[in-house]
Amino acid sequence: MAPRAAIAVAFAPVLARIGGLLSNILLAPGSTFSLMSLAAALAVALAFLRLRRGRRKFPALRILARALFPRRWRGASMRADLGFFLLNSFATAGLVGWGLISYAAVSRAAQASFDTAFGTAIPFHVPALLRDGAMTVALFLAYEFGYWLDHYLKHRVPLLWEFHRVHHTAETLSPLTTFRMHPVDSLIFADILALAIGLTDGAARHLLGAGAQQWGWSGTNAILLVFVFAIVHLQHSHIDMRFSGWLGRLVLSPGHHQIHHSTRPEHFNGNLGSCLAIWDWMFGTLVLPGTRGTPLRFGADVQGDRYAPHTLAGGLALPFMRALKLLAPRRLAPVPSTAHPDSSAPRA
Repeated sequence: MAPRAAIAVAFAPVLARIGGLLSNILLAPGSTFSLMSLAAALAVALAFLRLRRGRRKFPALRILARALFPRRWRGASMRADLGFFLLNSFATAGLVGWGLISYAAVSRAAQASFDTAFGTAIPFHVPALLRDGAMTVALFLAYEFGYWLDHYLKHRVPLLWEFHRVHHTAETLSPLTTFRMHPVDSLIFADILALAIGLTDGAARHLLGAGAQQWGWSGTNAILLVFVFAIVHLQHSHIDMRFSGWLGRLVLSPGHHQIHHSTRPEHFNGNLGSCLAIWDWMFGTLVLPGTRGTPLRFGADVQGDRYAPHTLAGGLALPFMRALKLLAPRRLAPVPSTAHPDSSAPRA
């Protein structure tokens, strides 16, 4: 066999696996980063820009493309986002999989515990449509609470912040910024979600019966997918779409999440939810977007860091180095949310 043919045969399984992973990420209907959802986000952004201009003439295609895809996306921050996308898509799952809590195991244990404590519940005699609808809403709310709780802990506990801080070193926001997560950050996030959703799933099955199922697409909650197609991708973007009033207290708009990444002290540790603002509103971490004013700046303090934040060492090794410095007992106490942006304290 020719050398080139032998190499091709040797790498065929690897290439097939990479192709399968990319297909699941970009083509699966239930993927939260599918090409369909990205196209939907682009359509929403275009519609928003059109409505905001009112009767004024819509700009030329060249100007519109520059507005939607700014030149600053070509910088080091965007290249780091792409690197984290590749890392977290192809490697992180294998690296942290050993530490993941099983959602299904938590659900079974929770249902068994409820059955033991309260007796086997008689499922409500409701149509399957209402039963499954209730399960879908319950699991979506559990996801949102788990997301908020994970985010709150990482902004309030310095040791956790050092790993979550990687996400906030992004100086430009794009849909790829979602993947800018340290593997330790991803592991903790997945485990907290497994606990929150698993406990809720077990409780719901105790009340509604084992046959209750959530509505979904490719395993993803249907309500979450609606938000993904509508606004989630735009939360990591520069599109100035803001919800205020009662809507801003229910739904986190792109403007809410841009505030979360802001370098302004008054924005630190605010808007910790994913899609809904209700948990932020309930627990006092909601910061409503104001009227349009000075453009926001994004990023986390990097003064004194040994490595640049957009490098491999800065994104993966530095969090461990910073975390080790915090292991002294006196350094583990939560830091007030009013901490100065030049400190290493948890912040937005």
